[in-house]
Amino acid sequence: MTVARERKRPVAAVLYREALPARLAEIEELAEVRLTKADGLAKALDGADVLYQWHSFSPALRENWDAASSLQWVHVSAAGVSQLLFDELICSNIVYTNSRGVLSRAIAEFALGFVLDTAKDAQGSFRLQQQQRWQHRVTRKIQGQRVLVVGTGSIGREISRLFRAVGMDVSGAGRNARPTDSDFDRIHSSRDLAAVVQDYDYLVLAAPLTNETRGLVDAEVLGAMKQTACLINVGRGELVYTGALTEALASRSIAAAALDVVHPEPLPEGHALWGMENVIITPHMSGDTEDYLDDLGKLFVDNLRRFCNGEPLQNVVDKELGFVSAS
Repeated sequence: MTVARERKRPVAAVLYREALPARLAEIEELAEVRLTKADGLAKALDGADVLYQWHSFSPALRENWDAASSLQWVHVSAAGVSQLLFDELICSNIVYTNSRGVLSRAIAEFALGFVLDTAKDAQGSFRLQQQQRWQHRVTRKIQGQRVLVVGTGSIGREISRLFRAVGMDVSGAGRNARPTDSDFDRIHSSRDLAAVVQDYDYLVLAAPLTNETRGLVDAEVLGAMKQTACLINVGRGELVYTGALTEALASRSIAAAALDVVHPEPLPEGHALWGMENVIITPHMSGDTEDYLDDLGKLFVDNLRRFCNGEPLQNVVDKELGFVSAS
């Protein structure tokens, strides 16, 4: 998609919280930059062509919408944008881009780490080590295990490629079923999850949060999973009904869960999931590698250069769907 605009040096409001954005010097070479925190956004938006949400989950644009009369383009340093979209923005002509793809490989590696953790019982080994106990066990082989990845976008496809490389059989679940696909053995419709999940050893969630995916994994889906199956969530916490998951894990109707995201987030102190030996919890960090901030900055600089030259932008979000739709 190409943004129609005059060939002039654009004004870019850059919303940050604490740390300044990566590659700021390069941004300043291309645009007149107005650095602002949330409480100063209204002033920064006055006459601005671009909003760069380095503070990616701030609701400040919604709160200062009336000041965005000149805005043409918003870029967010995150892949998931469901919580940032609102009716006025959706109905506007403002182009909205996200950071899809930047963190996909890191998230896929994290998901594979969860698979290895659960299959090889790394948590059990650590507990025995803390007790100074030498206790031999057998573990599960991952080669030939069947995986269903919910979410067939950039992250889901990277997960599939990595899992296939270690010998796992990977299918997908998305908006529409397809019998063949370049990255998946097949793609099921997400609407049929309860009917197909019994065939898989791992259910991996990597879908964006939309009205259609919220609460997708409920008691029915969990009840249909193999008793030996593991749920892995590197997508969004609200894809899963937490109460139903807690019950399934406590009753051992599924074997384990590895959760980088939860709902609510952060998980409250004292919640039952914290103390379960068949649960791994990490604090929403699967994409956050040592150099991820620079990678996010590079994508924005590349897109800003495109904007200045009147070229099509990368990662244009379908605002009605809430994610970048595959071409």
